[in-house]
Amino acid sequence: MRALWPLCFALGAAAAAAAGGRPSAERSAVWGPGLRAAAALPARYFYVQAVDARGLRFTSSPGENAFQVKITAPEEQFTRVGVQVLDRKDGSFLVRYRMYASYKSLRIEVKTGDKHVAKSPYILKGPIYHENCDCPQEDSSAWLEEMNCPQTIPQIQRDLANFPIVDPDKIAKEIPQRFGQRQSLCHYTIKDNEVYIKTYGEHVGFRIFMDAILLSLTRKVKMPDVEFFVNLGDWPLEKRKPPQNLHPIFSWCGSSESKDIVMPTYDLTDSVLETMGRVSLDMMSVQANTGPSWEDKNTTAFWRGRDSRKERLELVKLSRKYPEIIDAAFTNFFFFKHDESLYGPIVKHISFFDFFKYKYQINIDGTVAAYRLPYLLAGNSVVLKQDSIYYEHFYNELQPWKHFIPFKSDLSDLLEKLQWAKDHDEEAKNIAKSGQEFARNNLMGDHIFCYYFKLFQEYASLQVSEPKIRDGMEKVQQPDDDLFPCTCHRKKVQ
Repeated sequence: MRALWPLCFALGAAAAAAAGGRPSAERSAVWGPGLRAAAALPARYFYVQAVDARGLRFTSSPGENAFQVKITAPEEQFTRVGVQVLDRKDGSFLVRYRMYASYKSLRIEVKTGDKHVAKSPYILKGPIYHENCDCPQEDSSAWLEEMNCPQTIPQIQRDLANFPIVDPDKIAKEIPQRFGQRQSLCHYTIKDNEVYIKTYGEHVGFRIFMDAILLSLTRKVKMPDVEFFVNLGDWPLEKRKPPQNLHPIFSWCGSSESKDIVMPTYDLTDSVLETMGRVSLDMMSVQANTGPSWEDKNTTAFWRGRDSRKERLELVKLSRKYPEIIDAAFTNFFFFKHDESLYGPIVKHISFFDFFKYKYQINIDGTVAAYRLPYLLAGNSVVLKQDSIYYEHFYNELQPWKHFIPFKSDLSDLLEKLQWAKDHDEEAKNIAKSGQEFARNNLMGDHIFCYYFKLFQEYASLQVSEPKIRDGMEKVQQPDDDLFPCTCHRKKVQ
C-alpha cells in the first residue's frame, strides 16, 4: 500500500551499513502516521532510521538505546501515554505509543544523546483522541485522507464483483433461512453510526472480535448505513456458483471454492485492537523479536502447532524421519488419535518469537488458512508456504518466489524446496526480506482499519434498499469503563 521509506530519504542515503560510529541527529530520519494528530489508532506508531554523519543508512542495530523518545502533553499536569522504542535490528526503530486519555496537543521528542533528531520536537496539534474516545470524523473522505488509505483495494473489488446489487430486505430473510440453523452467524446493521446485532447458532462467542472492530471504527469515523452477515465459523459458507442466487457472507477466510467476502482475520484484528494491551503477539512486537541475524539462525526448518489437518500429521512424520532437516512437533491433539509411535510426544508451547531462531518457517494450513502467516512474514526468516485453496485478505497480493517459497499441498516437494533454499542462501534471504517488507507495508494497524472501512463503504454502495434495525436486534454498546472520558470537539459537516 505504501512505500516504507520517504522517497527523498531513500534517494539521499546509501543502503550500506554505517561502519561503527553513532547515528547523526541531523541526518537520521523520523516519519510515520503516529506524527499525525488525526490518524487515531489503538496504538499509534512512527519510525526512526539511523543514518551516520556521512549520510549512510545503518543496516544493523546501532544499539537498542541509540534513540530516546519522550511524549508529553504540554498543557496537562500528567501525560498518560505508554511508549516503547522497538529496535528492528536493521538500523531502523519502530516507536509505538498508546494513549490512555485525550489531549489538546502532544510533544514528541526524539533524541540521540542530548541532540534532537531530524525535526524533533514534533508538536501534534489536537485534539488528539485516545482509543476509547467516541468522536467520529463526520466526513469519511477526510478520514480516509488522514489515514492515508488507498483509493482501491484489489481483494475488495474481487470479492464484491460477485454482488452487483445487495438487497438488505431480501438477505435479511434468505440468509437466516439458509444458514441460520446449522451455522454461527451475526446479522449486523450499522445505522446512524450505531451498531445493532442479532445472532444465529450456538457458538457465537467470536462475535466479540467483530463487535470490537465495529465499535472502534464508529468511534473514529462516521460509518455508512449498512446491513450485513458475518460467518463466525472457520470455513467459508457460500459454495454456490453464478448464475445461482449468491448470498453475501463476510468471513475471516476465503477459498477458491467459495464466494465469501473476506475480512482481516479475527486474530489479526484483535492483535491490532489490543496492541500494547492484553496481547503479546502483534505486528509491531514481532518486528523487534526476529531472532538472530540471518547468518546466525539455526538451519533446520521449524513448525509447531496442533493436529488440525492431515498434512500436519505428514509434516511431523517427515520431521521424525529427517530430524536434521525439519523440527516439527505437535503442541496438542484434538482432531486425530495421538499415536506417539508415529508422531512423537506432545511438546510444550514456545514463545512465537523463538520461532525466529530458525531460518526456515513452514506455514501449513490448519482447519483453514493458518492465521500466523502475517507474523511469520514480519520476521526475518524465509517462509515456505503450502499451496492451498484457502486465503486471508492479503494472500492474493503475495507473490510466490518473491515473498515466500511455495510447496505442494501434499508436501511431496517440501524437502526439495528446503534443499533449494539451502543451496541458494542469498536468494532465500532476499525472499525473507521481501516478505518482511510486504508485512511492514501492508499489515499494520492503519492498513487493517482502512481495509475494514473501505470494505463496508463499498459494500454499502451496492445496497438497493435502506438498511434496517430488524426485529430481535440489540444495540451493541460502547465500552463505558474508560477512566479518562473525553470531550469530543467535532463539528458536524453542514
